[in-house]
Amino acid sequence: MERVPLKCELRKETGKKYTKQLRKEGFIPAVVYEEGKETVPLRLHEKDLLTALRTKAGENVLINLEIGDGPKGKGKGRVVIIKEVQHHPIRDEILHIDFQEISLTEKLTIDVPIIAKGEAEGVVKEEGVLEHMMWEVKVECLPTDIPEKIEVDVTNMKIGDSVLIKDLRAPTGVKMLDDPEQMVIAVEPPHVEKPVEEVVAEEITEPELIREKKEKEDLEEGAEAAPKPEKPGKEEKPKEEKK
Repeated sequence: MERVPLKCELRKETGKKYTKQLRKEGFIPAVVYEEGKETVPLRLHEKDLLTALRTKAGENVLINLEIGDGPKGKGKGRVVIIKEVQHHPIRDEILHIDFQEISLTEKLTIDVPIIAKGEAEGVVKEEGVLEHMMWEVKVECLPTDIPEKIEVDVTNMKIGDSVLIKDLRAPTGVKMLDDPEQMVIAVEPPHVEKPVEEVVAEEITEPELIREKKEKEDLEEGAEAAPKPEKPGKEEKPKEEKK
């Protein structure tokens, strides 16, 4: 996989006030880390990051991070992947980004998007619905073998057909880590909406049924709680007095 160069600078200050000012100036706060090493705070131009993300690999792109400004920035760049991107909850803005330094000779675990290819027969001819149960699959591979996507040809799928993890075709050197029996895509029957009259009838009838059931239960409970009448015993004859 091609590596995309991305320039950035060391960030000497931290804190919400400073990072807020950075964003106003067109920068995005970031960090780069590697297991067992010190985390390095960075800042980079938003336009440079967006350019790097516009490749076919998307957020799975391999980046050659060129760190400038200071002794830590000297020498060759770091090969990194994007570990996490924090977005604004309302506006479509990147607030912060985490990079993870990697080795090109060590396998890593990463999520790869699943893309449906073609139009399902069950959708076109039978008016079914194509349902995505999974949009990503977890894989293990070398950084240079990370696939851009995993395609699923749904053309011949009819209503009731499904695709499982074990049905996906992984590229050479890529191992699927999710449960092989987990469902990825399925063609479901069309959703039939009930007429308004039926919905209204159900809303009216259901409380009546519940009330009738409750009244019946109350009667049964009352019957069980009522004292049972005693069985009539044999009337004893008066004893005759001895003369």
